[in-house]
Amino acid sequence: MDRPDLPDSLRPCPVARQRPGQAEAEAAVRTLIRWAGDDPDREGLLGTPERVARAYREHFRGYDEDPVEVLSRTFEETDGYDEMVLLRDIGFESHCEHHMLPIIGKADIAYFPRHRVVGISKLARVLEIYARRLQIQEAMTSQIANTIQSVLEPRGVAVVVTAQHQCMTTRGVHKPGVSMVTSKMLGCFRDDPATRQELMGILGQAPGRP
Repeated sequence: MDRPDLPDSLRPCPVARQRPGQAEAEAAVRTLIRWAGDDPDREGLLGTPERVARAYREHFRGYDEDPVEVLSRTFEETDGYDEMVLLRDIGFESHCEHHMLPIIGKADIAYFPRHRVVGISKLARVLEIYARRLQIQEAMTSQIANTIQSVLEPRGVAVVVTAQHQCMTTRGVHKPGVSMVTSKMLGCFRDDPATRQELMGILGQAPGRP
């Protein structure tokens, strides 16, 4: 969808023109195996460089997808519905851009439609696209909210993300079981305390939440 008014941060991530090929990626993995102290030519590791390169292609496929395009198909026949739309507990897997270790969590995405709505699977897809990039949780939370607000132009958007970071649980301070929570509120969710409270009340009633 051609939207010249959108900021560059909401457009597809440019893929480097000199993106390494499969052979270069596998060679890099072989180097890391040697650096770790093992032999990439031993039987158990012979296929590892190819498998790791293939896994990275899957982990980071979000760089090849456009979240704006995902939200381009909307529906105006809503019979006047103008209340909150909330998709909650959407699971995701991402990777920390500092250590390239997994971030695993769930997101809640809500918006107040103004004139049109979007298929709920598209909200999950926007999350998936941004999660499948090297990330910090704070940035990902803002990217999801800003994209939905810019494309759908609703009365408001709210995104709440709860996740565990293996860069904290498996290395460094080694604190398993710690979750990080980030939120981004736009429009009526930011400006209207009653609307914000309504959202947080619904989220507080979710199964398994205090």
